[in-house]
Amino acid sequence: MLLEKIDNLLKEVNQLSAKNTEEVEQFRLRFLSRKGEIAALMSEFRNVAANQKKEVGIRINELKRRTQEKINALKEQLEVKDAQSNDIDLTRTAYPIELGTRHPLTLVKNEIIDIFARMGFTLFQGPEIDDDKHVFTMLNFAADHPARDMQDTFFIDRSNSVDVTKNVLLRSHTSNDEAHYMSTHKPPIRVLCPGRVYRNEAISARAHCFFHQVEGLYIDKGVSFTDLKQVLLTFAREMFGVNTKIRLRPSYFPFTEPSAEMDISCNICGGKGCGFCKHTGWVEILGCGMVDPHDLEACGIDPLIYTGYAFGMGVERITNLKYRVSDLRLFSENDTRFLREFEGVQ
Repeated sequence: MLLEKIDNLLKEVNQLSAKNTEEVEQFRLRFLSRKGEIAALMSEFRNVAANQKKEVGIRINELKRRTQEKINALKEQLEVKDAQSNDIDLTRTAYPIELGTRHPLTLVKNEIIDIFARMGFTLFQGPEIDDDKHVFTMLNFAADHPARDMQDTFFIDRSNSVDVTKNVLLRSHTSNDEAHYMSTHKPPIRVLCPGRVYRNEAISARAHCFFHQVEGLYIDKGVSFTDLKQVLLTFAREMFGVNTKIRLRPSYFPFTEPSAEMDISCNICGGKGCGFCKHTGWVEILGCGMVDPHDLEACGIDPLIYTGYAFGMGVERITNLKYRVSDLRLFSENDTRFLREFEGVQ
């Protein structure tokens, strides 16, 4: 009976396999510990007949040896597997990997979002590839409107000359997000739309074929231009300092009426006049205005009940003003010397 038991255990040991070191340790405890299977066989060995002791002893020692070899083999297999899974590249430099930092545009965008979030604006991000309907038509850009020339962008599918709303393009502003949001949400609406936009521009120190915008939209009953002015004044002082002044100049945008350009007192000379502000004491930072009733109606909102305001700013321009970056191309060239200058910015 004892020899049969030893044979069964030996067969079981030969078939052992393990997925991890914990299973190997369980095998060791089961077979080789003081209360394990082999120790139990040694206790039974005392009751074996004298003429069988030699054979049984040899078989027990063989089982013990084979068990130890099997456990060692399983440990080696797991160690080799772990070493291979690390995928260590011995050709890499021994220098430590340097920690990076957030991109300056990301830093400024997050700061803008944080300021308006504290004023109750929620975040919404729409598609960069959109149809003409949401990018232009719903925002009061007629098919032959000259304002489209100012926002010449990149068309992906311009096959439909009869119905321009079907054409697909890279958005030229994040106002398309506002059109999507107004079409699917009921007032009151207070939303902020950041994102990347595209224009057919010659790349230079002051212009690029893509850049980043943050636009805001507020729609409710009784919203006035006074509300817009106060929100923008709060933003300017939070972003550029408590002594910052603003001025609003009449302007034109197809999707707002009345419309205005907003300037801030130059944060370099304090409004006294310098080369940066062209000795005017003022620097333009964004466009804004009251949402055109056509836009509200196109998105299913009754303009006789609700009014609202909208504003939009370029993140690159705000970053230029805040950190005095002279060339827009630096933001997208991935030059680590330039990016390391912002390591201390939180």
